[in-house]
Amino acid sequence: MHHDEQSSSSSQSPATSAGKRSSSSSRGTQHRPSSSGRKAAASFSNNGRAAGVHTLSGGDHQGALAGKALAGWEKEFAKNPQYRIAQNAVANVSVDDIALNRAIATTMPQTFSNRLDEWGATNQKKSGRCWMFAGLNLFRVGAMRKMNLTEFEFSQNYTLFWDKLERSNYFLEAIIETAKLPVDDRTVAFLLSRPLDDGGQWNMFINIIRKHGVVPKEAMPETESSSNTMKMNVMLLTVLRQGGKTLRDLVGKSKSAEAVRTAKLGILKDVHRILCIHLGTPPSAFDWQWRDKDKAFKRDGAMTPRKFADQYITWPIDEYVCLVHDPRPSSPIGRTFTVQYLGNIVGGEMVKYLNVDIDTMKSIAMKAMVDHQEPVWMGCDVGKMMRRDQGLWDAKLFDYDTVYDTTFNLSKSDRLIYHQTQMTHAMLFTGVDVVDGKARRWRVENSWGTESGDKGFYAMNDSWFDEYMFEIAARRELLPSKLIKALEQEPIVLPPWDPMGSLARGA
Repeated sequence: MHHDEQSSSSSQSPATSAGKRSSSSSRGTQHRPSSSGRKAAASFSNNGRAAGVHTLSGGDHQGALAGKALAGWEKEFAKNPQYRIAQNAVANVSVDDIALNRAIATTMPQTFSNRLDEWGATNQKKSGRCWMFAGLNLFRVGAMRKMNLTEFEFSQNYTLFWDKLERSNYFLEAIIETAKLPVDDRTVAFLLSRPLDDGGQWNMFINIIRKHGVVPKEAMPETESSSNTMKMNVMLLTVLRQGGKTLRDLVGKSKSAEAVRTAKLGILKDVHRILCIHLGTPPSAFDWQWRDKDKAFKRDGAMTPRKFADQYITWPIDEYVCLVHDPRPSSPIGRTFTVQYLGNIVGGEMVKYLNVDIDTMKSIAMKAMVDHQEPVWMGCDVGKMMRRDQGLWDAKLFDYDTVYDTTFNLSKSDRLIYHQTQMTHAMLFTGVDVVDGKARRWRVENSWGTESGDKGFYAMNDSWFDEYMFEIAARRELLPSKLIKALEQEPIVLPPWDPMGSLARGA
């Protein structure tokens, strides 16, 4: 799903318990369902009919919803005063206003024992660029310190341009690689369902910086399309799916690899033109000068994007690794994972995760902020148990069980397995409230503007971290030696549709 990260983030979902897990990169052991599981699914039948056949339509089906059950439910609902009160309340106000646990919402101060931010929040607007914003917001901290500034932004439009172009090439190469498979093969169908997306992952962000550098926002400012990507994406998807058919047809006719890639370059030329029209032409060079917070004038003169990155991304981008928490039984702690066809630059760094337990993830995030004075890039399932206007997260922020008179009890592991959760949004930890050596609350720099929370900064109770946090990027040196060694393993390869391959785009 490609949504405006802000508008779609209002969807709430009940909380539950914690767990462990990870993901990683492009080679290694395939992660597949067991043969016994596949046989069990294949042998299931309704009324003696074979599974896989369209068995739920027509005739007298024992699973049909009967009028007798409906009548009973309606009668039970009508005579229960609790249900009637809930119905009247939710007919007039948001269910979140009814279910809000005020005892939690009124006891979450925006004060922290350790706070790094002295800058303002940014705004990705109607785009899915949260992962870029979070990454650039991390690295702008070092840039502001070096330039003696209180406010500064790298251009998010510049990185968007290059990600779109590179990801188009990545998709077309994947189409060429899978061209001999049937078009309804699950992998091919997955690729065609999502040739291009605003969302991304940490390793994909680093790929863009490493190859294309960065520029200040002034050198490539926002356009209507960078702040509202939907129409541009519709046109790009049209070109890419059309191009996918062209390339598959050429491979099907046994055309040479050279002919196929010549056709691919023609498709990419169209993509490049569309991107220039919507986003502007990225600068190959620019002049840079500024006045610092002490009103001193500084000038670097002519700069290239790569030179600017080398000079003002002051933290070592090659030293960061991705840690995830995936508690599914199939995902052992201490193993590396990757997801097939998850990436953006052909020949770039693979998306690789190391699975750690949740307490290790917390410890490393705390150490980065408290000991190293460095914010932490993170990914989570943002819309769950969130009060957006106040900028609050807690695992029990809403009492949906009481409102609906039911129980929501899936564990974090089961929510992943049954498609009820995944990483949807990337942000930045900029503070932590520590009591007796343990975190009880986390400060988060969001990229949804300054109108919600504490001028765009949110407070996350530690209970929410357990349930809905999935990923952080951290310097390798902060990991225990055992985990540093674990990074050397060949990753387990997850299929493209695995939830750990979800892209942070805002939810």
